[in-house]
Amino acid sequence: MRTLAILERLVAFDTVSAKPNLGLVAFVEDHLRQLGFRVTRIPDPQEDKAGLYAEIGPPGAGVLLSAHSDTVPVEGQDWTHDPFRLTAQDGRLYGRGTTDMKGFVAAMLSAAERASRLPLSEPLKLVLSYDEEIGCVGIGRMMDRLIPLMGRPRAAIVGEPTQMQVAIGHKGKQGFRAIVAGQAGHSALAPLHVNALNVAAGFVQALQSLQAELERDGPRDPAYAVPYSTVHVGYLAGGRALNIVPDRAEILFEIRALAEDDPEDLRHRAEAAAKAVCAAHGPAARIGIEPLAGYPGLAMAPDAPVAVWARELAGQGLTKVAFGTEAGCFDALGIPTVVCGPGSMEGQGHKPDEYITLDQIAACDAMLDRLLAGMVEAQARPRS
Repeated sequence: MRTLAILERLVAFDTVSAKPNLGLVAFVEDHLRQLGFRVTRIPDPQEDKAGLYAEIGPPGAGVLLSAHSDTVPVEGQDWTHDPFRLTAQDGRLYGRGTTDMKGFVAAMLSAAERASRLPLSEPLKLVLSYDEEIGCVGIGRMMDRLIPLMGRPRAAIVGEPTQMQVAIGHKGKQGFRAIVAGQAGHSALAPLHVNALNVAAGFVQALQSLQAELERDGPRDPAYAVPYSTVHVGYLAGGRALNIVPDRAEILFEIRALAEDDPEDLRHRAEAAAKAVCAAHGPAARIGIEPLAGYPGLAMAPDAPVAVWARELAGQGLTKVAFGTEAGCFDALGIPTVVCGPGSMEGQGHKPDEYITLDQIAACDAMLDRLLAGMVEAQARPRS
């Protein structure tokens, strides 16, 4: 199977988000140019990384396939297979990124080969991004160059692992850093100073209270495993020594919002909670909140034309996923977008001995075959 040969090459590139991805990008760029694709490399302005845009076929709206090149790390995980060498065993293909999401990248590049031999009635458009695993950072940096290149495709498929079900929704995410300021002093006189860790603890409790309010009174969507918007604190640090009153602390937290919740309103509620905590500790207490990486959510109606079309292609039902994707970034541009790809994020994503099954690869290849057949025959298409 051609897709497996490509996947073997892709897995061999160590594209953990903390490392450059230029080797993989050069391989994909060369592969697509040889097929006759019009290819544009989009370098990152800050790092030794790049994304790609490519298309083939006549001018027009066309269909977009999108994937990311980076993976999560392998350090600290107990692998029994070489994570950067594709290993086939009992119907499974082991290797870092096989599920998330080089399996789809391989299927996309294999479909590109087939597309290059077909009389397409509309263009096939491909996007390969980077730094998705750290908050969809790369696609955000690519957008200024990407928007005029890709125009407005009639539909987009982001190939994150959904076990080939068609995902029409996921929550949006905002990440934040809170810097907490207090007053340094000798611990023997601790009550005379503002302890930044105490202020930070109060803010964490306030965020927990906001979470409880969302769970109790906020909108709910039973399609999600956690059916309400969430507030999560993932990091808290501060203090210098036991005998010094801490004058600084740092908190990292995130908000994952349902489509029915306004992300800006949730951010304002977190900021209001920070002000209330500072007021309780006196004028020396301060909490500054700065945004980190984030991405918009995806909320597509089950009867939307793109959802109906994608179901016909995949031969599967609809779902919503707990994890975030770049689909919301395309949907925000007015491009009807769904998420559909091989593998199980819950089962294999981000885990040691990550794998994808041969059956899932075959199902993805079959979906893309049906997509290409439709692009030749110019059959019924979803409209925004």
